[in-house]
Amino acid sequence: MAISNSLILITHAPLLPPPNEWETAAGAVVDFWGVVRALEDGREISGIEYEAHEQMARHQMEILATQAQEKFSLEAVILQHRIGFVATGEASLFLRSTSRHRAAAFAGSEWIIAELKKRVPIWKRPLFVRQEEAPPRVVGR
Repeated sequence: MAISNSLILITHAPLLPPPNEWETAAGAVVDFWGVVRALEDGREISGIEYEAHEQMARHQMEILATQAQEKFSLEAVILQHRIGFVATGEASLFLRSTSRHRAAAFAGSEWIIAELKKRVPIWKRPLFVRQEEAPPRVVGR
């Protein structure tokens, strides 16, 4: 694998947008925010409790960023995921992909999110407004 130009973060703190500084070779920057919606399976929630095996999750996120850079010719990847309680309307995921061209930045972003949901050990448990709580599920399922 080539040397990765990525920044990976798993945090309990609210996600903040990184500064608008990117690779000088980049002609495209795609930012994606994953936000907790008000409904889960058609039922109102107050938020989602995210749990992770942090060391493994960070390692898998680093692998994904490196693979995406190689596969889609991305110049850089910033990938952040919150853990702990994330209220409805707050961001649980931030992804920035930079590339020379927009098609690669969009395709790389889509791929990273799809693979993150399959491969990264982060679990979510929605907290329903009218019921105690649901059992944990793997993110994306």
